[in-house]
Amino acid sequence: MNCNSQLAQRFWKYGRLEDCPVLDFHGHMGPLAGGYLPACSPEDMLKIMDRANVAMLCFCSHQATMVPAAGTSGDIAVVQKYPERFKAYHSVVSRHLDPERDLADMEQYPDVFVGFKFLADYYKVPISDKRHDPYWEYADKHRLLVLVHTWGGSDYNCLRHAEEVLERYPNLIFIAGHSFHGKWEGAVELAARYPNLYLELTAVLDDRGVLDYFVDKLGSERILFGTDLPWFATHHGIGAVMSADITDDDRRNILYRNGKKLLERFPWFEEFWNKYGGGAF
Repeated sequence: MNCNSQLAQRFWKYGRLEDCPVLDFHGHMGPLAGGYLPACSPEDMLKIMDRANVAMLCFCSHQATMVPAAGTSGDIAVVQKYPERFKAYHSVVSRHLDPERDLADMEQYPDVFVGFKFLADYYKVPISDKRHDPYWEYADKHRLLVLVHTWGGSDYNCLRHAEEVLERYPNLIFIAGHSFHGKWEGAVELAARYPNLYLELTAVLDDRGVLDYFVDKLGSERILFGTDLPWFATHHGIGAVMSADITDDDRRNILYRNGKKLLERFPWFEEFWNKYGGGAF
């Protein structure tokens, strides 16, 4: 437990920080066969978010990652029902690609989608495969966010595949979900070379000391908070950030400042932040 941080002391006492809203950049939603997810509905997830002062969650539902024709419409409906709390990533399902349809969704629902979600390990098609070019090109043209499930030993979304994408597309925001898990040194080195690469903390916080290492070697300005909600507990994730050997300025960067800078590109963000930002500086 970190007893030297004012933020941490208040978080341990109250379980939320009114002046430190949280922006969560890695979420899912809905049931998944074989998985026990007791709080996976939008309403149950909102209760968890409210308890921890998570202002917004960017998500891609389980159904959208498996059956995009059905799942995408469900994600749109959730964001339209709760437009101030959820925004969606449009799934890129490599075995069922339909760029014409998917990019039409992006054009039709600019207030729903913040970008794309790649989960290449599921489909066994590398993120750098040419079949994905229309999505990368669209994201680059419109400066969108792309959340990519990455893993250090993957044959489909490792450091090498990410660099192949980053070399070609400097304008999009590449969010490395799980931060190339296990290849921590390589993740920092790649982020140092590409300013549009952000490291995201889902599953990183299961390895004690990694966040401290990231901040020491890279700084805190290129790290985003994420939980994989409803898979991991939001309070655990925030608590791990509070427990790291970093400063309160670093914590604010990770929990909301960095995310705020990225989301400010969207027209809807100013009104949202005025309502939910809590006067955070």
